[in-house]
Amino acid sequence: MLADTTLAVMWIGVTCYALFGGADFGAGLWDLLAGGSERGRAPRRLIEHSIGPVWEANHVWLIFVVVLLWTGFSPVFAAVMSTLYIPLTLTALGIIARGAAFAFRKVSTEVWQQRLFGGCFALSSVVTPYFLGSVAGAVASGRVPPGLAKGNLITGWLNPTSALGGVLAVLTCAYLAAVYLSGDAARSGEAHLAAYFRHRALATGVVTGVVALAGIAILHADAPQLFHGLTHRALPVVLVSAVLGAVSLVLLLRAEMTFVRVTAAAAVAAILWSWGVAQYPAMLPPSVTIGASASEPSVLGTSLGVLAVGAVLLVPSLLWLYSLFQRRPAPEEDRRGS
Repeated sequence: MLADTTLAVMWIGVTCYALFGGADFGAGLWDLLAGGSERGRAPRRLIEHSIGPVWEANHVWLIFVVVLLWTGFSPVFAAVMSTLYIPLTLTALGIIARGAAFAFRKVSTEVWQQRLFGGCFALSSVVTPYFLGSVAGAVASGRVPPGLAKGNLITGWLNPTSALGGVLAVLTCAYLAAVYLSGDAARSGEAHLAAYFRHRALATGVVTGVVALAGIAILHADAPQLFHGLTHRALPVVLVSAVLGAVSLVLLLRAEMTFVRVTAAAAVAAILWSWGVAQYPAMLPPSVTIGASASEPSVLGTSLGVLAVGAVLLVPSLLWLYSLFQRRPAPEEDRRGS
């Protein structure tokens, strides 16, 4: 019971990172594709305004997941970190480079510096979720055996399922970012930017759906156990994700930006949970189960207790932070006190 609860809490952290941190990564892709200095000024301004206050806070969820995996399922942590240390190291470097470049671009005064740091920020925003997706694909396809570095260090993450996971991660991040940015622009009264990102959300949503459908054949050939789980035990969750994705596209067509943020986020969350349901009770397919890899009950109970106390402080703080920067800016005359 404690092991299942710990896993569920950890999966909530994975979901939060995908929904919040993923949207930040996706914003970097749209920054990359915004165009030249003049044409891309307005989209980049909105991107910087939207993610600037929260991009560092969103990585709390990644740290939370890593620490909980370490304390709750240490054999799995050791196997994943040692077999997949190459993509994980590249992920860490991408996160660092992305954050540093984003900060330096804001204070740079020379055009060449802004382009250099902007390019680094955008490129890191694309490759980082790809590597994270490739790690997920490696685990889901059973390429991470128990033990220290027992899996292949190269083909463990360079394989069809990992490539599918990486591409879907990049597309999903871009989709969420476009949906969120369109809503931010609409709330700020910038109709042209709202339409700009809404059209990109529509296009990315369609492409993501096509890639997901094509991925069925890849999983059938390369990860049969995962494919069986997705088409049997997790099928209801998969269908929920598909329905929510279709609803989101309809809402985007109708420019219903308030509700589409909810449906789009729920569709992405359902994708993650369908993976978890399909793989359950395996932590490292095909043979390492939750019960076999979980820490002692005393460790799990203490960890959950500490998390409960921390959540009382962390969750309201994050909600307050998000709500503060979701408010529409006050008119200039109001800020002057007139």
